[in-house]
Parts: sequence; C-alpha cells; structure tokens
Amino acid sequence: MSEENFSGKCFLSGGFLNLTPRDAYFEAINCEAVIVDVREIYLTGYKRFKVPLTAYIPLSSLEVRLDELPFDVPLIIADSAGLRSHEAMILMIEKGYKNIANLAGGIVEWERDGLPLETDFKEQLDGSCMCQLRPRNKLNK
Repeated sequence: MSEENFSGKCFLSGGFLNLTPRDAYFEAINCEAVIVDVREIYLTGYKRFKVPLTAYIPLSSLEVRLDELPFDVPLIIADSAGLRSHEAMILMIEKGYKNIANLAGGIVEWERDGLPLETDFKEQLDGSCMCQLRPRNKLNK
C-alpha cells in the first residue's frame, strides 16, 4: 500500500492507510476512487454515499465477491463507523489488494462532515447504538 495511490492524503492508523471523510470525498470525485461500502444490506437503504462510484458489497459476502473489485483503481473501504471496514481491509490485503484505504469513521463521520448522502426515509433505522440498528419501518411487520 502506498500513499501515492491516494494523493498523499492518507494517514496510518491500526496498521492501515486511512482517509478522513473529506479526503475520501476528494479522492472519489477527483481521482475516480471507488467507495466500497461493506455494511450489510439492511444498513445501506437509509443512507448511502453520494459519489459517482460506489460498490455495495456486504462484509458477509465480500470474500466471494472480490472478483467484482478492480486491482488497478483506488478503493476506499467504508462501513458505518470503521469496525467492519477494518475486517474488510485485512481480507483484501490477504487477497493481494494494495490500492486500498480505510474511510476513517465510516458513514457516520462522512455525514458529520456534511458530505453528500442519498437518504431514503422509508428505510430509516432505529436502535440505541450502532450495534443494534434495525430498519424502523420494518420492526413490527
């Protein structure tokens, strides 16, 4: 892995290259990096990254779907807050990916920084913490 793949904007944390949400947005818009969202499907309906290139591949199926991701394009691995993306980074490095960086703070920090999101209120989530989020409108069905 090299910071050169990401315009030198990365920082090292937890043994991985990381990007702040603002730097990740710059890379996605200007350098055609792909944001790879590894949140599970039920977590992606409510809020999604609004950038030109996003791949939604849940961590639970990432290993069998890795062939959908290119080796020659910068990939920014994202999730809700940075925990599952860490697991995805380990897997991808083991499988030979070098052109990858983690989105520090996930979509939570992305939203906090005021970066573009697509929101579908029919898919709004409920829960007292990130680990308990469930679709709000589907709880009683």
